[in-house]
Amino acid sequence: MAKHKGRAWHVRLLAAAVGVTAMAAATSVWTAQAGTFTGPHTRVAAPEAKPQDRVAKVAVDIAHASDRGAKGVNITIDDGPDPVWTPQVLSLLKTSGVKATFCMVGTQAQAYPNLVKAVVADGHRLCNHTVSHDTAMDSKSEAYQSQQILDAERMITKASGGVRPQYYRAPGGAFTPYSRKLAASRGMRPLGWNVDTKDFERPGVDTMVATVKSEISNGPTVLFHDAGGDRSQTLAALREVLPWLREQGYSFGFPVR
Repeated sequence: MAKHKGRAWHVRLLAAAVGVTAMAAATSVWTAQAGTFTGPHTRVAAPEAKPQDRVAKVAVDIAHASDRGAKGVNITIDDGPDPVWTPQVLSLLKTSGVKATFCMVGTQAQAYPNLVKAVVADGHRLCNHTVSHDTAMDSKSEAYQSQQILDAERMITKASGGVRPQYYRAPGGAFTPYSRKLAASRGMRPLGWNVDTKDFERPGVDTMVATVKSEISNGPTVLFHDAGGDRSQTLAALREVLPWLREQGYSFGFPVR
């Protein structure tokens, strides 16, 4: 999967997450499937999980299929929540009668908890998209991957009022065997995509719509964004794509878990 997103947006997110990361490194431990990290190379036994912290493990392989079967489509929305664009995406989805999966960046969820709650209230699902959207995560240490995934899980769960993310999508598709195993152990199915609209690059509404129409036969999971810049083209494309998919006999569901 291509690492396709704009560099400037990632730099801003990484800068915003520096304080969070530093605080986590200084004051907390990172609980992983096999233990807890207290530093880049030191692992100690993890404390026993409390009943409310226990989660059911899910498969470690990257999901693409829809729970609605062969004619299902999964609409996925990445990088938010954003105070300008997420409410507009939510309004459009509600009007269209479509449920989606929102892959949220931890710092964004922490900054806009009311939007996270609004996503949940509308019946959409949450996905962990790490703390700072580092597309080079697959070249980083296991301790770093743990911090990015587990801290984001906590941020999103707290912002939502206690609803856990059900999926984990690596930024830019930068999965590793370790990150997939860790996410799955926390009940977050690794989530890929089949159709990349490249809306992050603002290629034009017609191009985005044509991409969905020509590539939906490749698989059901379609990638859009609700943050990282002007998402007006995304909204316009969704207004065309959603009714077209229905006309073709597709129904909207969630990625399998």
